[in-house]
Amino acid sequence: TTSTDAAQQTACGPPPPPPPPSPSAQQHANGDGAVRTAENLRIPLTAAEIEMENLISNANTVFGLDHVTNIMKFHNSYLETFLSLQEFIIYGEGPLPIHYRHYIAIMAAGRHKCTYLINFHKKQFLEHDGDPNWLDGLSHIPRKLRNLYEINKILAHRPWLVTKEDIKKVVKGPNSWSMSDLGHAIILLVHFHSLCSFVYACNLNDEIPRAVKVTGVYFRRRSKTSFRGYDDNAISDDEGLEPIMERMKKLSDVVPASEQERIQRYELVQSQLCDSDTSSDNGLDPDVKPFVEDSGYFYLDCSRRQFAQQSSFILQEFSWDHHGFFLINRLFNDIGSLLDKKFKTAYNMTYYTMGGRPHIDTTRFRRAIWNYIYCIYGIRNDDYDYEEVTQLLQSQLRVFVKTATCYPERLNKTHTENTLKHFELSEKIHINLMIMEARMQSELLFALRAVMNYML
Repeated sequence: TTSTDAAQQTACGPPPPPPPPSPSAQQHANGDGAVRTAENLRIPLTAAEIEMENLISNANTVFGLDHVTNIMKFHNSYLETFLSLQEFIIYGEGPLPIHYRHYIAIMAAGRHKCTYLINFHKKQFLEHDGDPNWLDGLSHIPRKLRNLYEINKILAHRPWLVTKEDIKKVVKGPNSWSMSDLGHAIILLVHFHSLCSFVYACNLNDEIPRAVKVTGVYFRRRSKTSFRGYDDNAISDDEGLEPIMERMKKLSDVVPASEQERIQRYELVQSQLCDSDTSSDNGLDPDVKPFVEDSGYFYLDCSRRQFAQQSSFILQEFSWDHHGFFLINRLFNDIGSLLDKKFKTAYNMTYYTMGGRPHIDTTRFRRAIWNYIYCIYGIRNDDYDYEEVTQLLQSQLRVFVKTATCYPERLNKTHTENTLKHFELSEKIHINLMIMEARMQSELLFALRAVMNYML
């Protein structure tokens, strides 16, 4: 990322996409756009495809997250950025010992009761010489790790509350963290918080989908048992995708709103967050309980939180491109480039399809999801017209996005079945990837703003 790039493309406002490709060049979502059909399955893999296969095979061996990577493989360009970042923060050069990194992953996943990630990282923790006593619970870990838990809890549920005082508590006094230690830890926390959102949104935590491997390409079984909750044949009584596509076209002709109108529309969208709450469940699985304290602490809707006590977060005052990217590079090697590529790939990736219909520019729809997640956390983008959120994100989809973002452990079959049924499977996965990345970027912005305020 360069200063020129930053000027041209904010975290949520990339330049307009190129025109849709011709039908002969149309890309589809089984990876980088390369379509493998029955006619071309016997074509030898290219060098790039072989390299990707080796990368995925190695990731499955090292990370044990084959179900996650197999699903992400619908979007190979994104998968490559995901694996590059994950390998670097867990096994690459960095200030934290490997067993610390796995334990931080356990702490992060515990906030969302994600046994899929907890159990894997418990195993990895032991394989990298972690003390088995630490797995008995938070009371058995070193004070340095214990001091990180409050930041973990706040970032997972109410990141707007992280302040320079929270940073000061962990970098000052006995058992303190260096700033580079803390930078590494923050990346791990927000990475695994957001990965929990993806795991639950894809129904991976309890029921693992199966994959059939054919000549280096994974094809998902399209039955109910393979992607629980995603029933393409479900009967619908909602409006479907056609009206959304029509509204996307009409929004192109709308006169730009004034700054005051944009702020009012933001406030309207945020006020409607109060109407989309879901029931809570504070019960803890035995695999989760040792790693969780204050299980009743979770995201609060606007009806139950005092916005007057919440410091406003204006994206133009602290953005990823202009502030966060450079600050995280100072704290932790040059990780900013890996993060930046992953964020932008998830945001900009498109195959110009929607519900299987070709030649659709989905820029406004993708932008609406990203900015809606900003809004959920109280981040306001003054360059964005929130009328797009109102017009393009139906109430069911907003509930799904909010639940997957804020309390993914509450997702159930009804959420996914009723919300995403009109989308192709690859499109559902892309929506879940955007939820994961927008959440991660939002948490990271709050954490880095607190770090910056501490350093001033």
